[in-house]
Amino acid sequence: MKALRNYLNKIKPNFEEGGKLHALQSVFDGFETFLFVPNKTAKSGAHIHDAIDSKRIMSMVVLALMPAMLFGMYNVGYQNYLAAGTLASASFWEIFLFGFLAVLPKILVSYIVGLGIEFIWAQWKGEEIQEGYLVSGIIIPLIIPIGCPLWMLALACAFAVIFAKEIFGGTGMNIFNVAIAARMFLFFSYPTKMSGDTVWVAQDSIFGLGNTLPDGFTQATPLGMIGQGTDITASLSDMILGFIPGSIGETSVIAIALGGIFLLITGIASWKTMLSVFVGGGLMACVFEATGSTPLHWYEHLVLGGFAFGAVFMATDPVTSARTETGKYVFGFLIGAMAVIIRVMNPGYPEGMMLAIFFGNMFAPLIDHCVVEYNISKRLKRGGTK
Repeated sequence: MKALRNYLNKIKPNFEEGGKLHALQSVFDGFETFLFVPNKTAKSGAHIHDAIDSKRIMSMVVLALMPAMLFGMYNVGYQNYLAAGTLASASFWEIFLFGFLAVLPKILVSYIVGLGIEFIWAQWKGEEIQEGYLVSGIIIPLIIPIGCPLWMLALACAFAVIFAKEIFGGTGMNIFNVAIAARMFLFFSYPTKMSGDTVWVAQDSIFGLGNTLPDGFTQATPLGMIGQGTDITASLSDMILGFIPGSIGETSVIAIALGGIFLLITGIASWKTMLSVFVGGGLMACVFEATGSTPLHWYEHLVLGGFAFGAVFMATDPVTSARTETGKYVFGFLIGAMAVIIRVMNPGYPEGMMLAIFFGNMFAPLIDHCVVEYNISKRLKRGGTK
C-alpha cells in the first residue's frame, strides 16, 4: 500500500490546478479517496475526528450485501438446473459458476453506467465524485429478476442516477432511494420483464455451463402464484433458505440477516427502523390472516419477496429514511404495514415492498417534522410557555 500511496503522490500534481490533466481532477480525487482515507481534518469549530468517511461506510454496506449477492448467484444456477432436471448431477461449483456468469454482467452494467454518469456529472460541475452509488450500484442488480435485459438495466440506472439523485443535488440530497427509483422505472416501463412467470429463471447456457430451457418455459414466484390464484408449492424452509424463484438478491432470509447483523454491529443501520418494518408488516399480516384475506400465514409475508431485503438494506438508507429517533419507528412501521396492504389488496402488485418504501421516502420529511414540532411543543409546556 505504501508503494501505491507514493505513486499516487507522484502523479497527483498532474491533476491539480495548472497540471496537464487538471480536467480530470475529480476523477483522480474519486479514486484516491476510495483507496485511502482523506488526510484532511476540519480546522475550526467542534468536530469529531475519526478515520471513517462516507466512502468507508458505503464500503461496509457493500460488504454486508455480499452474502445476499453470493447466495443469489448460487440460486440463479440452482433454479436453472432444477428447471432442467439436472440438479442431481451438477456440482456446487457448476451451479455457482453459472449463476456468477449470469449475474456478473448486470453488476458490471450497473456500475459502468451509474458511475460513468457520476464521473461525467462531477467533471461537468467541477465537483468531487460522490460515493453514494457504491451501494446503489450493487443493490440495483440484486432487486431485479435474472431475465431483465442488460439494456433495460442500463436505462434504469441512468434514470435513477440523473432523476432520483443528481437533480436533487447528489449524494445526501435525494429524497427517494436510488435503487427503488431504478426498480420502479423498470416495473412501470417494462412490466412484462419485471413480473409474471417468464423472467425468474435463467434460460440459456453460458460457456457450456447451465441448461438451455425450452421456449416458453415459465416459473412464477410464490407471491406471483398467489396473485394468479394458485397455491404456493415452496416449503417454509425453502422460503427462509432462499431456494425459490425471485429477484437475484432477495430470496434468502438467512443471507440477508447476516448482512443485517453486520450493519447493526457496525452501527451503520438503525435497528429501530429495521425492527419496526417487521413489526408493522407482521401486525398487518396477522390482521389479514385473521380475516381470511390472505392464504399466507403472517410470518410467510415476512420471508417472501423483497420484504426482508427492503427492511434491512433500503428502508434503513440514512438519506431517504426518517432521521429523528421516534420518527424511525413510525417510518418503519408505515413501510411494513403498507407493503402487506399492497400485496393483499392489489393483486397487480404482488410484491408491495417497492411501493411501500417509495411512499415511506415521500412521507419521511413529514414524519420528522411532526416529531420535531411535537418535541418543541412538549418542551415549551414543560417550561411553562404556552
